[in-house]
Amino acid sequence: MTDIWQQTLNWQPTPEQQKQFQRFYELILEGNRQLNLTRIVEPLEFWEKHLWDSLRGVTSLLSNLSSPTSLAIIDVGTGAGIPGIPVGIAANDCRVTLLDSTRKKIAFLEKTLTELDLKNIKTLTSRAEEIGRQPQHRKTYDVALIRAVGTATICAEYTLPLLKHGGLAVVYRGNWTEDEAEALEKTVDELGGAIESVEKFTTPLSHSIRHCLYLRKVA
Repeated sequence: MTDIWQQTLNWQPTPEQQKQFQRFYELILEGNRQLNLTRIVEPLEFWEKHLWDSLRGVTSLLSNLSSPTSLAIIDVGTGAGIPGIPVGIAANDCRVTLLDSTRKKIAFLEKTLTELDLKNIKTLTSRAEEIGRQPQHRKTYDVALIRAVGTATICAEYTLPLLKHGGLAVVYRGNWTEDEAEALEKTVDELGGAIESVEKFTTPLSHSIRHCLYLRKVA
């Protein structure tokens, strides 16, 4: 997949990162026996819909990896650690927090982080609406990632309170409509944010349509 990484994201994993992606996939397959982590288990589908898709949402972050800035990133409702673990592997100078309310999934993630030797990623067992009111988390993060968690409006409500002024929420979506955009705009404005951009793109293998919404914390 080296050529596809380079052509589509202008980035490619090091041999060490490639090994971590491969081991992450194996650990997901093992965890799936006890936990309902993902229905996507076929290798190429996993690469496209979990690894590639995770990093496609943060292409600007990948392009700035030479920057010395260490960003604080939170993955809200991380589930199986996606997109947080792929992003933490790729952007290993950044500090990533994996947030989920299910203790069994957090236990799986902690074992996975140890297995992959990912010291820049930690876990947090809680609900997004709760930590959004806690001083140690509110207005704390540079980037908030959220994928497969409710409507876009709910995603904004969960992520924007966690961001510093100038911070960015990355909302991963499949389909996207004008009706959703109108509802989201009102909510984002109330939360001190702005819709910075909506990117539509096509996945490289199945040619599926995907969207990423970028919400900036402006007030």
